[in-house]
Amino acid sequence: MTTPETTGPATTRPTYPVTKTDEQWRAELSPQEYAVLRQAGTERPFTGEYEDTTTEGVYACRACGTELFTSTEKFASHCGWPSFYDPKDSSAVELLHDDSLGMRRTEVRCANCGSHLGHVFEGEGYPTPTDQRYCINSISLSLRPTA
Repeated sequence: MTTPETTGPATTRPTYPVTKTDEQWRAELSPQEYAVLRQAGTERPFTGEYEDTTTEGVYACRACGTELFTSTEKFASHCGWPSFYDPKDSSAVELLHDDSLGMRRTEVRCANCGSHLGHVFEGEGYPTPTDQRYCINSISLSLRPTA
């Protein structure tokens, strides 16, 4: 796994290719999408539309449309959120240290717009090629089914 960097909130990082003001993000996203994507919130477990989806396709960032994950790397972790063992392209996601909640985790953000996607964990024993679980909020994604 790539070593995460330490940084502040997505709203303070103006170096992303897609940069918008909070007002622009609020106008484009629903209140729930904004809370997760721009404020690093988390949707409740077992409530997201893609948790159990087996549709073949590509999962893109709901905020900017960047392709992030594919159904090929999606697996049933039964953790309450969609899980992937690897991103479609490692440069599509950014990994950052997250020390919130009194523990060290690795946050996953869209490398194109800085939106919060979820967290990645490793060493949990899932039978995947990478031994990683990208635990991603459904509300952070849009599924583009394969035609």
